Amino acid sequence: MAMKGSGRARNWQEIDRWDGGVGWIAYPEEAMQRASHALAVDGEVWVVDPVDAPGLDDLLAEFGEVAGVVVLLDRHTRDAGAVARRHGVSVHVPHWMTGVQGDIGAPVERVRTELGSTGYGVHKIVDNPVWQEAALYGEDTGTLVVPESVGTADFFLAGDERLGVHPALRLFPPKRLGRLSPERIYVGHGTGIDEGATEALDDALKHARSRAPSLYAETVREYLLS
Repeated sequence: MAMKGSGRARNWQEIDRWDGGVGWIAYPEEAMQRASHALAVDGEVWVVDPVDAPGLDDLLAEFGEVAGVVVLLDRHTRDAGAVARRHGVSVHVPHWMTGVQGDIGAPVERVRTELGSTGYGVHKIVDNPVWQEAALYGEDTGTLVVPESVGTADFFLAGDERLGVHPALRLFPPKRLGRLSPERIYVGHGTGIDEGATEALDDALKHARSRAPSLYAETVREYLLS
């Protein structure tokens, strides 16, 4: 699930603070739990899939000067253009991702295997006519940023999962993520995982299909009772 930005959020919640960055959830009362992140590398800040919020620039300034904004999911243009224009930077989009540039309203730069010289590799996760998604992975920091394939918001989770595969991908989970061994995982929906991240990812991918019926049943129950 995804949604474009609709102007600055009136309220937001800080999440996922660590030496290399920080995250925030705009409109924390929403079930979608839309999360955005800032990655700090050598005094520069890269803002990932941002939903704008009051005071955001002060938060980013704690980590350095904004070097660029990143869009990792074709449906996550969100407020990328607004944040980029305010800081006078470009929006960076995977070179193979289509149908995004017209929605941004700011200069766009295409990225291939690495986000600038940050050490964060750009990994293609899903690429089909209805879903184009990349992830960022820093091998030196063990940090994985995934916008949509996995998440920690309630609608991603079955049973006691800490991390769950998106409901629409449960039957065909994104196996490319299984090649990575992160120490921490930051997601586009929900708070991140800072301990046992690889184990949580392996569990989510391994049991995505078998746990799908219980997740779908719970979703139906919540819909009927809402």
